[in-house]
Formats: sequence, C-alpha cells, structure tokens
Amino acid sequence: MNEPIETLHHTRDVLEHIGLQYGPRLLSASLILLAGYFAMNWVARLSTKGLQRFALEPPVRELLVRVVRLFVLSLFVIMALQNLGIELLPLIAGLGIAGAGIALALQGVLGNIAAGLTIIFTKPFRVGEYISIAGVEGEVRSISLFNTTLRHTDHSAVVVPNRKIAGEILHNYGAIRQLNLNVSVAYDTDIEEAIAAIRRLLASNPRVLTDPAPVIQTAVLGDFGIGIALKPWVAVRDFDVAIGEINPAIVHEFRERGIVIASAPQKTSARPVQ
Repeated sequence: MNEPIETLHHTRDVLEHIGLQYGPRLLSASLILLAGYFAMNWVARLSTKGLQRFALEPPVRELLVRVVRLFVLSLFVIMALQNLGIELLPLIAGLGIAGAGIALALQGVLGNIAAGLTIIFTKPFRVGEYISIAGVEGEVRSISLFNTTLRHTDHSAVVVPNRKIAGEILHNYGAIRQLNLNVSVAYDTDIEEAIAAIRRLLASNPRVLTDPAPVIQTAVLGDFGIGIALKPWVAVRDFDVAIGEINPAIVHEFRERGIVIASAPQKTSARPVQ
C-alpha cells in the first residue's frame, strides 16, 4: 500500500523540481515570443509605409515585408531558445540535415519559389497587363512566390504555377490589344468611300482608341472581292465586346451606303438534259 503513495510523492517532487528549475525559463521564453510577435507586426507596418515611397511592384513590396517579418521573428526565437539554455549549433546542424531532405521532397514548390523570384525581379509582366503563356491567357491579377493568377475574358480565374512561366515564350499584350478584322467588298466598290465609312464608324465607337490610331488598309485582292483589313486598338477588357460591336456596325453601315459585301457565288447543281 505504501509503494503507490511513495511513487506519487516522488512524481510530485520531480514535477516541483522541474517546475522550479525550468518554469521561470519557460515563462520568460513565452514572454519573449509574445513580444516578438508584436514587434514583428510593428516592424512590418513600418516597412510597408516606408516601401510605399519607392516605385516598387506590389509583389516586390510584399516579398520584402515578408522577409522583414521572418527576420524579426527569427531573432526573437533565437533569444527564446538561448533563454531556455538550448545549444544552437547542434540545432542548426540538425535543421540543415532536415532541410536537405525537405528540399528533395519539395522540388516542385522550391521551383515555383525560384521562378516567382525571377518573375518578381525581372518583371516580364506586371499586374494589370494581359499576357498569353503556357497555353492560357488573361489579365494578370496577382503575382506571388508560388503562382500567378490571371483573369480570363469569361471572368474565371486561371492559376498558373510560376515554374510553368519561367523559360517559356511569353506574349505580353500590355494594357491594350489590337483587333484583326477583315471585310471583303465587291470589285466595283469605291474603295476610298468604303475605307472612309469604316474610319468614321471606328471613330464613333467609344471603345476604339484614338492613340494609337486604327490601321485600315486594302489587305488582299481575292477571287471574289477586295479584302479590307481593320486593326483598331482597344483596352484589354473591351477586346471581345468591341468585336461584337464593330462587325454588325460594318454590315449596317455598308447596307446604308449601298456598299456590297463580297461573297463567293453559290454553286448551282447541273440539271440533267431532258
């Protein structure tokens, strides 16, 4: 009967000894980490305000603020570990070995980070520009260390891993795009009149930009008519809408002016001789 009681007393004595020896250290380490959390956020806010004075891209500012937060937190973690009496050199060596294994297991993630850093600092495109890359296209909405988010013309989000972007052929349209439209008129049409009508039509459309000026020219002499190329510039967001407005407007304008849109003659089937 006395052995369980003695065991309980011994356990209590051990816990009291551990509490008296390590309790103050654990408390002070916890206070250091708590102070580090508030210091990290305070320094991050100061860094954000300071970086706004410089002409930096949003992803660059976010990256620098994250680095500052990590640096400040690491300092307080080191102080907390030293306060607990933990030797840092063996810990660092162990973390290095573990880090090598983690790096092998996360090659894809690290590849995205490396590609993200390349994109952020080389700036092949910026937020708000329209790009085509890796078989997809859209307006750049955000650039992070891991991926780039595009907004497609159908308002869906396309998330592209950064490693799929680095090293690929990139088509950066910027903030404007050029339409490539064509219309064919009959050979007896007054070409100058047709081009003037198209020019007035484009000038009346608010989506068509005046700078750069639209390109309107005779493009091809076809078998059934003269091809006229229309290449106006519009904002990226107006690309699809402008096509849907200009094409029917051309048809209406040509009908109003009696300009014939050329088309291939319909084939007639031969009738058997009676």
